[in-house]
Amino acid sequence: MTHRHTGGAAVRRDRSLGATRTGAAVFAAAAILALAGCSQPGASTATDPGASTATDEVTLTYQIWDAPQEQATQQIIDAFEAENPTVSVELSVVPWAEYWTKLQTTATSGNAPDVFWMNTPTLPKYADGGVLLPLDDVVSSAGIDLADFAPATVASATYDGTLYGMPKDVDALALWYNGQLFEAGGVDLPTNDWTWDDMVAAAGQLTDPAAGVYGIPALPTDQLSYYNTIPQSGGFVISEDGTTSGYDDPRTIAGIQAWVDLIHTHHVSPTLQQMSDTDPTNMFQSGKVAMTYAGSWMIPVFTADEAFAQNVGVVRMPLLEQRGGVSNSVANVGFSGTEHTSEVEAFLVFLGSEAAADIIAEGGVLPARTAAQQIWADAYGDVIDTQVFVDTAADNTPFPRSINTPAWESVATAEFTRAWNGEISVEEAAQSVAAQMREALAAERG
Repeated sequence: MTHRHTGGAAVRRDRSLGATRTGAAVFAAAAILALAGCSQPGASTATDPGASTATDEVTLTYQIWDAPQEQATQQIIDAFEAENPTVSVELSVVPWAEYWTKLQTTATSGNAPDVFWMNTPTLPKYADGGVLLPLDDVVSSAGIDLADFAPATVASATYDGTLYGMPKDVDALALWYNGQLFEAGGVDLPTNDWTWDDMVAAAGQLTDPAAGVYGIPALPTDQLSYYNTIPQSGGFVISEDGTTSGYDDPRTIAGIQAWVDLIHTHHVSPTLQQMSDTDPTNMFQSGKVAMTYAGSWMIPVFTADEAFAQNVGVVRMPLLEQRGGVSNSVANVGFSGTEHTSEVEAFLVFLGSEAAADIIAEGGVLPARTAAQQIWADAYGDVIDTQVFVDTAADNTPFPRSINTPAWESVATAEFTRAWNGEISVEEAAQSVAAQMREALAAERG
């Protein structure tokens, strides 16, 4: 599953601090503009046909997919334009269902937006295809320290040793629980020190099939389940160099088996058919499951109902062999075919600034910049332990990906669905996925 944030309420902000950070970001962006044509590959110069000069009016196009983030994004644009009066930015919000098709079409025709959002599993495809601007020199010239971002976001924005994206936000998962069900069942509430066995034991106490109540759903979705327990078991989905499948590694299989056992061994989860008939999120909100894995982007959803918000809580994902999890972060990227390279680079610098990160955090999304994550945490700190997500994001690894992620990701979904149903064993499914994945990865390399 590829995450989509659902937005959130604005929160109080230290305006004087925000103004200082904005000034620093503007200085860096202005420096990039001043160097246009001097050092950046592909930058517009006075001798280029159609090149921009210091007095030219330039309009950049900027494409995103999440409507709830439109207001915060426009605030960032307004701040950038205020300090760069010769540059305007036109924002376009394309719904997720249409976003990637439209992007591929425009990129293929050479008319992609100047700047656009990119998620972790798709970045290698566009970077390898030469669609994205390399940003290492830009970041260096602007004095941006990548150590100020959550590690997974920098790794996600990098391909083949080159940075292609300015990290924007990051997601993290936690174990959410319904405290009312725990209290009614006489079961101690979850803690951040829980092991997987602790969770299974509590789920067993809270499961009542006759009443249609289960301890926890064994979610059949990679990002919400086995992508997190695989690294916790010491396994891997794909090697760091993107050439080898890890699905047939015994540690990887163990990380997947843990979920299937919730259905067929421990009997604390609804069946796959039950979860197909009724969305597990609805089960959780209606009191039919006591716990569930869900992401930081679900905070506005689970806290929207005041009565439910009083009963819901979060702790870190239960521990298997080691801490770990997966983050699918979003980065801002620049189109390599833009006619306004220097302006795009300046805008990307601003998008990666502390000022922009503060606005992102105020908009209800966990920012990639770690210093701004406290602003986000404070937004919901009175109703949920948001620090859980901040701590988890620091431990996470990037979403597994390659140049053509869907080629093997779809295979994994199909095969593990059979294991979830009990048609084949997890090991059989994993062996099949690994074999087909090796073929897909070999095809990528030509």
